[in-house]
Amino acid sequence: MLHNKKSFTKGVLLMASFAVIFVLILTPIFKTDRGVAENGLSYADDLFNKLSKGSSYFIPAVRDKVAPIQGKAIEVTIKPKKAELAGAMVTLGSKSGVEVVEKAPGELAVKGDLGSLLAAALEDSDAMYKNDGATVQGRRGMDEKEAMTAWWEMLNAMIKPLQKQKLIQEAQGVDLVMKKAIEPAFNFYGIQAQRVLDKAGVLTALLVFYVIYTMWYGFAIFELFDGVGLSMKKSKAKEEV
Repeated sequence: MLHNKKSFTKGVLLMASFAVIFVLILTPIFKTDRGVAENGLSYADDLFNKLSKGSSYFIPAVRDKVAPIQGKAIEVTIKPKKAELAGAMVTLGSKSGVEVVEKAPGELAVKGDLGSLLAAALEDSDAMYKNDGATVQGRRGMDEKEAMTAWWEMLNAMIKPLQKQKLIQEAQGVDLVMKKAIEPAFNFYGIQAQRVLDKAGVLTALLVFYVIYTMWYGFAIFELFDGVGLSMKKSKAKEEV
């Protein structure tokens, strides 16, 4: 038996309309910039990926920060976690003016200008960020994603050896190139970058809708529970004897 028929009816209507909107969200009726129809979740995910990429272009700033490393000669032995990429790392080194030699299985000797090596990694990262994988492939003679993975693995393996040699600035420069250039370029490869200002209206509408839609569900549950007599009330204070 219903405790409050009016509240229950209101809750049913709210929940029913919530369900209808939910079905529409999961229906591929939202047109993207590419003219492809996607469901609401995919559309929002695609939009936020584009906006994230648009605010993740740090390569010019990274170039400025690692500029003091230019001409810094290093000589380290590294042990990359992905030993199967040793050949790719040797190729990247040779095409960057740095000697990379495989001393033993899974062990590489890196000798040469660290600044030159980082400049080459930044050059490839810039091309990948701009979705120009063909340039990287032609420049390095390998698949663009394999090249970027090899860059990351090689530089990552260089940090501790550099730190052990007290080359702190150099190690920090390597880490900066990895995190602010290689990682964004690889992760956002194939995504078209967009500025938040260019999509401010759509972004605001999505955020407002999210808040309203969440409250919509909450009120539906509240009214349904109130209708069947389930509610939360503050308990009365017990009187002392």
